[in-house]
Amino acid sequence: MSEITPAGLYIHVPFCRKKCLYCDFPSGTDISLIPDWLVALDREMKLYPDFAPQVDTLYLGGGTPSLLAADELSVLLEGLKEHFEFSSDTEITLEANPDDLNQKILRNYQELGVNRLSLGVQSFDDRELAFLGRRHDAAQARNALAWAREAGFANLGVDLIYGLPGQTLEHWHRNLKTAVSFGPQHLSCYQLTLEGGTPLAHRQATGQFQPPPEELERDFFLFTSKFLEGRGYLHYEISNFARGVEFRSRHNIKYWNHTPYLGLGPAAHSYRDGRRWWNHRSLKDYCLALSKGEAPVAGGEVLTPEQRRLEALYLGMRTRDGVDLKLMQEGQPREALLQEFIGAGLVEVREDRLIPTREGLVVADRLALGFIE
Repeated sequence: MSEITPAGLYIHVPFCRKKCLYCDFPSGTDISLIPDWLVALDREMKLYPDFAPQVDTLYLGGGTPSLLAADELSVLLEGLKEHFEFSSDTEITLEANPDDLNQKILRNYQELGVNRLSLGVQSFDDRELAFLGRRHDAAQARNALAWAREAGFANLGVDLIYGLPGQTLEHWHRNLKTAVSFGPQHLSCYQLTLEGGTPLAHRQATGQFQPPPEELERDFFLFTSKFLEGRGYLHYEISNFARGVEFRSRHNIKYWNHTPYLGLGPAAHSYRDGRRWWNHRSLKDYCLALSKGEAPVAGGEVLTPEQRRLEALYLGMRTRDGVDLKLMQEGQPREALLQEFIGAGLVEVREDRLIPTREGLVVADRLALGFIE
């Protein structure tokens, strides 16, 4: 990696007005702590004056960044510009909940330099939204998308969730058609995952519902890929679709390519020069460490060359860019496995790269494990 490669910058906003029933991300609902978090965040920025010569992606995630008031967001962005050198074409993404938005707020985002909006819609069906514990309804989602277009956002993303109990392909088809009708530049379509400790995981464990069978999950995935690619979207990563290469998430690609990125805020992760580290998950511990002048780092690891190779293989097999064949061990076992996967229609070899097909993406993790073992 070149020493002048621009880095990515991630800010974790650890606040939500309400926790969704499926979410295990580190966030709390006490928004009175936002001023304390902003003070701590400013202190953390000062710890990394030489992290990278330049930053060309900024991602505000959470949590719910859109619950920040205009003056709070302004203070945050001004602080970042003071401590980091941003390129002239920096991709600035802000995650937003539909019910936080109106025309004035969206115009304010534009004025502050946000040029990529990622809307956590999840569904356009009120029953599905209620099941997930979302605080917006379908009408608010549609309004937010229309207002974002009116405000001038030319890089608009929509997040959706499929594989809900009782959801059929027809229900999912309606969600996709509604999303596409707004012409978003990016779509992230995630299968519902029941994380341990969440209310939905508890409901499933106590028999209140069952997730869809594996074969139906496969059908959802393949249907999504075919439907969106048929409407001009590039299926560039397992869960992500872009209306052209230029609208892929430049920030997320850094995670997959081992490009340097700095994460600020509770639970944020960072990576540079083969070393990865992460912050305290607790907002209290995060703020306390910084109040003492200490880095709020909870742990870290230095990756060996072999670990970096295996990570690159695992992450690359989840993208349509695939992996360089050099990442795989030489010898007869590799060649035999390659021919087996090619014969099964799971991978293709193009210009010394191994590319998973649509069917291959369904079992991407298994493909990577095959070459690792």
